[in-house]
Amino acid sequence: MRLRNILVNLALAAGGIVMLLPFVWMLSLSLKPENEIFTPDIAFLPREWDFANYVEAWTVGYAGTFVINGIVVTLGILVLQYLTIVPAAYVLARKRFQLRGLIMSTVLAVLLIPPQVTAIPVYMMLAEARLLDTYAALIIPFATSAFGIFLLRQSFKTVPQDLIDAARMDGASEVYTLWFVVVPQVFPALAAFGIFSVVTHWNDFFWPLLVVTSIERATPPLGISIFASSEGGTEVGAMMATATLIVMPLVIAFLIARRRFVEGVTLSGIKG
Repeated sequence: MRLRNILVNLALAAGGIVMLLPFVWMLSLSLKPENEIFTPDIAFLPREWDFANYVEAWTVGYAGTFVINGIVVTLGILVLQYLTIVPAAYVLARKRFQLRGLIMSTVLAVLLIPPQVTAIPVYMMLAEARLLDTYAALIIPFATSAFGIFLLRQSFKTVPQDLIDAARMDGASEVYTLWFVVVPQVFPALAAFGIFSVVTHWNDFFWPLLVVTSIERATPPLGISIFASSEGGTEVGAMMATATLIVMPLVIAFLIARRRFVEGVTLSGIKG
């Protein structure tokens, strides 16, 4: 058993190294001057540390604009999703009514529909409303989430009914019971969904490519493509610095919330 554990750990370590290698190489290139980037040999540590690439990425490459847009869009989407999926999941989990099965089946069916299928009609509606190239065009189409409803419904079903009944006996309203009694009990699931949502929409390239036409509204993935095509050229160091600045917020957020993320995934009931 000990030998088996050692082999498993070695396999996991090897997989981790393979996955981290591109990020390490990206960070290495972002810290190298141009004369060290285009060399035949491979060296992860630069002989001369150069932070000029980050200055260029922040000033010329609009990296700051991309990061700010990413934060505004992802947090805006996340707040709207919490406001919509929490009541919906609670009702589907704790209330009994005639159409509950049909509504839940519809939610599960929506999970099977790729977002590209509805992209054209949603784009046309936003164009009619004159909302293209705005934050609203990036946020409103994702104001709710079928996956979030399913995830939180599984978690709400694990909350003891006695806790809800005790809140009712103390005179708590339905809204107060939901947000201040039930929601704190499923905080790990909320944190897990928050990470899923932020990562998904931070890395989304397809939808911003359709609705954004100006660099002032570009999100991080779209911004990198714009920088690479119009400003980057052969300036690999500046492009790698831009990519590093865009990846870092996600890494920091995950490191802060990783324990809650694991708890939310393991305790939400998805595995069942």
